[in-house]
Amino acid sequence: MQKLRQHPILILLIINIAIGLMTFRSYGLSWDEPLFYDYADALRYAYSPSEWFSGDFNLENAYGSSGTDHANRGPAYILLARPFVSLVESLGIDQASAWHLVNFLTFQLGIYLFYRFAIKWMGKPSALFSAALFAWQPLLWGHAFINPKDMPFLVFFSGAICFGFEMVDEIAQNESPKYTKAVIAAFFLGIATSIRVLAPLAAVLTGIYALAQLSKIKRSELIKRFAVYALFTILIAFMAWPYLWTNPLQKFIEVFGFMSDNPTQLTVLFNGSQYKADELPRRYLPTLLGYTLTEPIWLLFIIGLIIGLWTSNNQKRIALALTLLWFIIPTAYVILRKPPMYDGFRHFLFILPPVFIFSGFAFEKIFEYIKMNWAKSIFVVFILAFGIIPVIQLHPYEYAYYNSFAGGIRGAFRQYETEYWLTCYREAILKFNQEAGTGSQLFVRREPYIAAYYASADISIRDFRTEQKDIQSGDYVLANTRSNEDLRFLRDQSTFLEISRSGATFCVIKQAP
Repeated sequence: MQKLRQHPILILLIINIAIGLMTFRSYGLSWDEPLFYDYADALRYAYSPSEWFSGDFNLENAYGSSGTDHANRGPAYILLARPFVSLVESLGIDQASAWHLVNFLTFQLGIYLFYRFAIKWMGKPSALFSAALFAWQPLLWGHAFINPKDMPFLVFFSGAICFGFEMVDEIAQNESPKYTKAVIAAFFLGIATSIRVLAPLAAVLTGIYALAQLSKIKRSELIKRFAVYALFTILIAFMAWPYLWTNPLQKFIEVFGFMSDNPTQLTVLFNGSQYKADELPRRYLPTLLGYTLTEPIWLLFIIGLIIGLWTSNNQKRIALALTLLWFIIPTAYVILRKPPMYDGFRHFLFILPPVFIFSGFAFEKIFEYIKMNWAKSIFVVFILAFGIIPVIQLHPYEYAYYNSFAGGIRGAFRQYETEYWLTCYREAILKFNQEAGTGSQLFVRREPYIAAYYASADISIRDFRTEQKDIQSGDYVLANTRSNEDLRFLRDQSTFLEISRSGATFCVIKQAP
């Protein structure tokens, strides 16, 4: 009990993990997962000494069946997670669910890092409630299970910032020359860099934080720590990214250019219109930031921003300004540069922690005015309920959430992308297994391999795009509502089966006449 009082974040983590253990099997495979996990399995080849000395070692074999798509995607997270997934699978849990559990547990590490960073500036209660507000955002809660790319990047980027700032604080306080913090910060930054090439932004912010404290720092000690920090970051990123092994600098520059352009042929539904991913209006990200976080967030953020910057001393104000840049720089890049965007703003989920950090200052000030504990509890429950209620209502499609400013998910349906990653296939196929006749043929409009994962042995899964000509009367067709794709065929046919939540349809199965 004493441990919980000293470290209240443990309470939140215990609650989250308990809920996760009860629900992780409910989440379906997302569009991006199967081939990415195949990549994880194939990567073992790159780290096998027996293959190195076999005489015919070929690094291409380490990229899996989707090498052209995933070879240049840094695999650091799936390298770290794969042994834990294997452990979970050994307990009799299927591969998809095992990955979803490990993904979610990784997110809990991110919650801890968020809290650790927040208590630099605020009391433990305010940091705890900010962490809960962050953790229980429907958007993030849903992605925590099904997103093995962007959520781990959020986690490791947060760790790079947190331990990078702690490293600088340690130098400024003239503590004994230990290099533990530098190595830990380098580990998180190296892993983050292997996941997304935007990760060096954390190093830039850490460097500026150090420069702002030069008057209190020994130059020699600063140089030593940052030399260790840089060396270990490069080493870890290199070791965790086989694609770089043949020509590190050239391939990193190549990947940086590729990721900056992020070429794609996808179309995106935004405000009722279809756009190509590289032709979205500048209001795309600001609109989604306003619609996909719970209603109190931006008011709390603005209040907290004013309080945090106004009441801080110069040193603290600089640190908070750099934290704000964590949000502002990528946001400004998206608005001004207009890179291709799709799947909501999942590639930029890592910009959200600062928003909730500043919300913590609002909590702290409000707690000063509310003296009675019962009143504080009512206020906290009221604020958190904006996220908790839709998490329950939308499960397991929490990531498709839109707040009341967009008319809820019902109002966003057919206007914005909702369940864009096709995780509804799991629920649809499990129901289809029970309700369709033996030997039924199901033609899947997109990504049939997801449906095949959940289909019974007596159900034949076919690829609609290549086998449409083979559809016969009585066969079934599964379509998703991403970009209103379900409206393009069999529109007038009655629906055999529908998966929906709160007035929004995610996928349908229809029967050919």
